[in-house]
Amino acid sequence: MEKAGSREAYGSAGDPSEAGPGTPAPRVPPQFRAGGAGRERPAVRAPGPGAGALPSGAAAAAGPPERTARGEHTHSEAPIPRARLTHGSATGVPAVSAAPRPVIQRASVRGQILDALRAALVGGDLAPGEVYSAPVLGERFGVSATPVREAMQQLAIEGAVEVVPNRGFRVVRRGARELAELAEIRALVEVPVILRLARTVSASCWAELRPLAEATTAAAACGDRGRYAESDRAFHGALLALAGNRQLVRIADELHRRAQWPLAGAPASRRRADLLADAAQHSALLDALTAQDLPAVQSVVHAHFTDC
Repeated sequence: MEKAGSREAYGSAGDPSEAGPGTPAPRVPPQFRAGGAGRERPAVRAPGPGAGALPSGAAAAAGPPERTARGEHTHSEAPIPRARLTHGSATGVPAVSAAPRPVIQRASVRGQILDALRAALVGGDLAPGEVYSAPVLGERFGVSATPVREAMQQLAIEGAVEVVPNRGFRVVRRGARELAELAEIRALVEVPVILRLARTVSASCWAELRPLAEATTAAAACGDRGRYAESDRAFHGALLALAGNRQLVRIADELHRRAQWPLAGAPASRRRADLLADAAQHSALLDALTAQDLPAVQSVVHAHFTDC
């Protein structure tokens, strides 16, 4: 609520210059008196030594000093040292002195170790039922035990290994039933998509997948299970990507990765024969898709997931 006479004292617009006669003009603080069109405030100068000091009682009543903005340098802090410049002996151009080595992000190291461990699992270098410790594997890969332990924890989430307290991680023994269940789930996810693509995708698109199918054949002929696993997932991923569903590709790849872990005790010769048969089905599938032979496509994809 306004005080009586306030509008009369300042006029209709509330401007002190329009105050009525006999009304004293309001006092204006010195720092805001007329001195320029913008009425800028005078610059605040830093106090000299001892200036502005509060008595002990007043300082206590004033409370703690106001914090500075984050990243703002204060006189009580040591400034961040800058890189020293040296002159080159030949060119005379300033050069930055030797900088510390760049720090490798832990996530990057963990990802590389995770890929290496997955390849070792698929290739049989990490035997089912055996226990491996993070420090020993770290020495093998030339890293500390921390990223190995983090990668092993991820493999434990995926079901490839299990934690053994105070010892390390044991590689899980895979049974035929587990692999059959994974193959059934993969068929439920991928087969309907492939059949739908067989009706809508042109022959030129299938031709682009031919080099990926040939890569699986080459890897199978060498008997390199780790290399075959990568080329096999690359082929299926590129095929499913034609559906335009990224979540589908991600989930199918995860199921495919789990289905690639070898059975415990399977002989190497038998694994190589299985790889060759699997790679041959890739080429047969592309032939049927290019010809738009739907019955042949359905027959090949069902056999492909049944024989996995």
